[in-house]
Amino acid sequence: MLTRRKVFSLAVPIVLAQAATATTGIADTFAMGRFGDKADLAAVAIAAVAYSFIYWGFGFLRMSTTGLSAQANGRGDAPEVRATLLRALMLGAAIGAALFLLSPLLRWLTFAAFAGTEHVEALAAGYFNARIFGAPAYLMGLGITGWLIGTGKTGQMLAVQIVMNSVNVGLDIWFVAGLDLGPTGIGAGTAIAEWTALALGLVLVRGGFKAPARLLDKARLAALFSANRDIMIRTLALVFSFGWFVRSGTLIGTAATAGNEVLLQFITVSAFVLDGFAFVAEKEAGEAYGASDGQRLGRAMRLTSEFAIGFGALFALTYFLGGGWLIRAFIADPEARRAALDFLPFCAAVPIIGVAAWQLDGLFLGTTQGRALRTAGLISAALYLATDMALRPIWGNAGVWTAFLMMYFYRAVALGWFVPGLFRGLSRPRVPAA
Repeated sequence: MLTRRKVFSLAVPIVLAQAATATTGIADTFAMGRFGDKADLAAVAIAAVAYSFIYWGFGFLRMSTTGLSAQANGRGDAPEVRATLLRALMLGAAIGAALFLLSPLLRWLTFAAFAGTEHVEALAAGYFNARIFGAPAYLMGLGITGWLIGTGKTGQMLAVQIVMNSVNVGLDIWFVAGLDLGPTGIGAGTAIAEWTALALGLVLVRGGFKAPARLLDKARLAALFSANRDIMIRTLALVFSFGWFVRSGTLIGTAATAGNEVLLQFITVSAFVLDGFAFVAEKEAGEAYGASDGQRLGRAMRLTSEFAIGFGALFALTYFLGGGWLIRAFIADPEARRAALDFLPFCAAVPIIGVAAWQLDGLFLGTTQGRALRTAGLISAALYLATDMALRPIWGNAGVWTAFLMMYFYRAVALGWFVPGLFRGLSRPRVPAA
């Protein structure tokens, strides 16, 4: 039976790994904040969001792999656990290669959405062109991460993230402070770190490389692509919302863009850490769903949510009381620093307001409820855009942040609508897919 001790033991490596992942973006922002100007900061902000549009859209490689491998574990189906890993690796490699070949078109499409100056866009292009070389490694790494979470090997996931973060931080300092490569150096360092992490990940999961006979089973592949399609639509809707947030800042001014970017890194840290409990919820919910055990599913959500709420409140308090010191340490440009300080209270509210949405994401991802995730993602994105367009012209950057906070509320309500139906589906025995 799942206990709080087990939740904590599973979550700690994930939380640390997520914190390491988050500090990758922090290292990028810190390097530009200390050794560049507001144009460099804005360039990294725009290019990073461009990659969010591209990479987060394929986050299903992590999400579906976690849910499907956990469900296979819940059914006691070891061959399917291995097959899930191999499918994710093959799919990640194919998508990564396609992204590399299409990178000129992708760069034009993503940059067209932002209202940056010609100088800022030129700097952002340097980051984009360097980082695209890591695309296959990053996407295959998502599959490995998902599989390690779904099979409960969270300590190994932590090792991969620590290696990637360490390489990225070292290269940031060398390429930017030492070689003065600017945003291009940031992108190159991240790409190299992604390939290094993939190499370690492949060594750690080599036990899953034994190919089962049903690796290319048509029914299972069809189910995989169906789930991935819905999760991809949901993720793109959320990424579009984050992209819209950055774009709204650019419409206010360069200082607001830079200040919002730093605050967004604070949010990323809290979200990544709190996602550690959501990831445990994914694993435990997936196993419970695979075993058709509604009581076990409810207990998993209750115990993981207890931890998430507590840590969310702690983050909110930490940012509210100590965020000013962090901002002064991060940002040298006085206009960007002032913009970040002015809107710190909005940033501090996100960790506690966002908990419900993140935990419900874990529930529906672990049970691979693609339709619910897709519908809720589209509804919340539409409501967020409407709120931003209504408030930004009146309140400026305060309207941008108010709409951003409301987005988390919309996500939680939309996902909550589907919870009763999910549990009703487990009230009677469910026949496993053939």
